[in-house]
Amino acid sequence: MTLNVLSVASEAVPLVKTGGLADVVGALPEALAAHDVAMTTLLPGYPAVIATLGKKPKAVHKWESLLGEPARLLAGKLGQGAAAQALLVLDAPGLYAREGGPYGDATGRDWADNWKRFAAFGRAAADVAGGVVKGLSFDLVHAHDWQAGMTLAYQRFAPAGPQLPSVITIHNMAFQGHYGADLFPALGLPPQAMAIDGIEYHGGISFLKAGLASASRITTVSPTYAREIREPGFGMGLEGLIRARESDVSGIVNGIDPAVWNPASDPALKAPYTAKALGKRAANARALEAEFGLERGDGPVFIVISRLTWQKGMDVLLEAADHLVGIGGRLALLGSGDAALESGFHAAAARHPGRIGVRIGYDEALSHRMLGGGDAILVPSRFEPCGLTQLYGLAYGCVPVVSRTGGLADTVIDANLAARQAGVATGVQFDGVRYQTLADAITRTVHLFRDPAAWRSLQRAGMSADFSWTGSGGAYADLYKSLTVTP
Repeated sequence: MTLNVLSVASEAVPLVKTGGLADVVGALPEALAAHDVAMTTLLPGYPAVIATLGKKPKAVHKWESLLGEPARLLAGKLGQGAAAQALLVLDAPGLYAREGGPYGDATGRDWADNWKRFAAFGRAAADVAGGVVKGLSFDLVHAHDWQAGMTLAYQRFAPAGPQLPSVITIHNMAFQGHYGADLFPALGLPPQAMAIDGIEYHGGISFLKAGLASASRITTVSPTYAREIREPGFGMGLEGLIRARESDVSGIVNGIDPAVWNPASDPALKAPYTAKALGKRAANARALEAEFGLERGDGPVFIVISRLTWQKGMDVLLEAADHLVGIGGRLALLGSGDAALESGFHAAAARHPGRIGVRIGYDEALSHRMLGGGDAILVPSRFEPCGLTQLYGLAYGCVPVVSRTGGLADTVIDANLAARQAGVATGVQFDGVRYQTLADAITRTVHLFRDPAAWRSLQRAGMSADFSWTGSGGAYADLYKSLTVTP
């Protein structure tokens, strides 16, 4: 029997993306189809999403007043061709028809009415799950992050139909959707929802907590992160709730799309290659050096593709940049974020011309070229729910150098002596994001690089790993079935 699942999220590839959440939401429908799960994705009606639906999109439901705003539900497709999946879009111009990003304006400032934008989104999702659209029914609801968290609270406290089993996935516990208690009356929830086992959080409201308290099961995007968020350093104030629901919490590692991230067929690369033809990477390395103005050298080119933030450990990497150059390494960095860090990396490049190259911003094609030509990818995150760049690095033979946290710990096998002798090592891990630990990891990486046989072994082991959605899709399907199939 096919399970029908409503996936509720604020972004999805290829329609709208700000981070890894979009990759997961966009990939899940196809990954689950092989397991007899039919997934319909519900997104807010941002202008870019509405534009993909054509000139006369089909409206399947209307709300005269959705938290005070007129709205309608549009039907379309997520993706292209035979792989396209069912899509629903909440068209509420008063909430979503504006220039800027999904969560803020062109300057990066959050929209002041985000509480209303995503509460209305949750209200609509709960209505859809409850059967408000004739002929459209679901067996389970899967909500993603705080922006969809209110879906489950509305299901629980103001049900418009049957209360379905539900899953909420935490993609990053740091983002929780906190708002003042004065907004509670506008949410249309009964008084009992404003309680410690409901949406209340330290006298205010938390949309993420609303979802965590109401979901049947809670998942994160890696097993290690599922354990870490039980502790204060990672739980961000919600560790008590996670510990209380410990038996309902699990981690499923994200996957990547091998049709997109494949060095054998990647059109962005100067020279495609495979694990059996690593020598062809040299042409990509030369192209990368030219693109970033790097001198030739006998040490590795480290790459960084990251937001330049404290979470990503970029302050510590900036501190270690001189050490990296001093032991023979070079650095190519692509990213944006904290203005002080951007300036700091520009200054490092000025100190080390030909050894450090910096591009501020993001360029998808350039990221592919960096993975195909770089030797090692640095991911020194203080916390990392899953991470995708290390998975891309593994697929491209660009050896990951990562902190031992979250999904980084789950997906990279450290090149210790035993792992190297067994031929299973895929990268370099280090504990604690501090100058000395990162500097030591960089030094280890340079020494490994100067042993060609050891380095090729790391590359080939990483490239042979399967981080497609095959296994993760099956894990989600098993979870859904455990909640919906009667023994």
